[in-house]
Amino acid sequence: MENVVTNYNTILPSSVEVIGSTPLIRLDRITSGVEGTLLAKLEYLNPGFSKKDRIARQMIEEAEEKGLLKPGQTVVELTSGNTGTGLSIVCGVKGYKFVAVMSKGNSVERARMMAALGAEVVLVDQLPESKPGQVSGGDLEQVRLKTLEIVKERNAFWADQFLLEGSYNAHYLHTGPEILSQTNGEIDAFCDFLGSGGTFAGCARAFKEYNNSIKCYAIEPSSAAVYSGHKITNPNHRIQGGGYSMPELKFVDKNDIDGFFQVTDQEAMDACRLLASKEGVFAGFSSGANVAVALKLLKEELSGKTIVVTLNDSGLKYLSTDLWEHNF
Repeated sequence: MENVVTNYNTILPSSVEVIGSTPLIRLDRITSGVEGTLLAKLEYLNPGFSKKDRIARQMIEEAEEKGLLKPGQTVVELTSGNTGTGLSIVCGVKGYKFVAVMSKGNSVERARMMAALGAEVVLVDQLPESKPGQVSGGDLEQVRLKTLEIVKERNAFWADQFLLEGSYNAHYLHTGPEILSQTNGEIDAFCDFLGSGGTFAGCARAFKEYNNSIKCYAIEPSSAAVYSGHKITNPNHRIQGGGYSMPELKFVDKNDIDGFFQVTDQEAMDACRLLASKEGVFAGFSSGANVAVALKLLKEELSGKTIVVTLNDSGLKYLSTDLWEHNF
């Protein structure tokens, strides 16, 4: 398989070309005493500190190639912050105005980062019953309606991560093949927290095409696992960027899902803290969710196997939350 890792000994033309080709590391300290190997792809080392930089670049470049995005046209997207950050970078470099529409329930670091990168940030009020830091499917619907309004008013291009093929292609064409190249294809399983579904769908399809015996597991919040057929018990989970209680995700082929797992807020937070203290990896909620499930698999039915996860964004984006609360 062709090596897809960028040669960083050369001078690159912009930060856009830095996106992708992230390192893959062993998490041997948190798996000490457990049979098997856990590999983590450090997506928070992208320039916008998340895996969503990949889809931002892919969606914009595909839209340019297809003539869907015109020179000087405004780009709009609803975001929990990570896709918006990626689009802020890509649009800034390419000369497009970008408007990020985000719920006030998302962490403030994300809004500040997008604004610093040149985006216009529109914050949407949460529903009365929602809590800050806990964005529900209802909150996301409010953001979607505001996004539609702005797209119409400004005749803008909607970089819709839930519908544009670039959201899938970024991972099918790049992330998945990178992992296969870095491991020489020697992996047994992959697990991923469902947001828009692009990462799971793209990587799972790439893995299944390479070796159909690679197990692919989808992860949802334990209180809002609608995609796997459970009832919502609490829509206000803590894991930002996913688990929006959507019964359908365009890119996900259920034939590629070998099983579903649910993770609690506390399990995700505990895994984040373990990553930081034991592995020197400072990551966010969904990364913790991925690691929590991978550890559970290694301790049970996949003992002795090799599991790969993506670590999706930086813990720096959650400093205002109680994920990193300390009494100094």
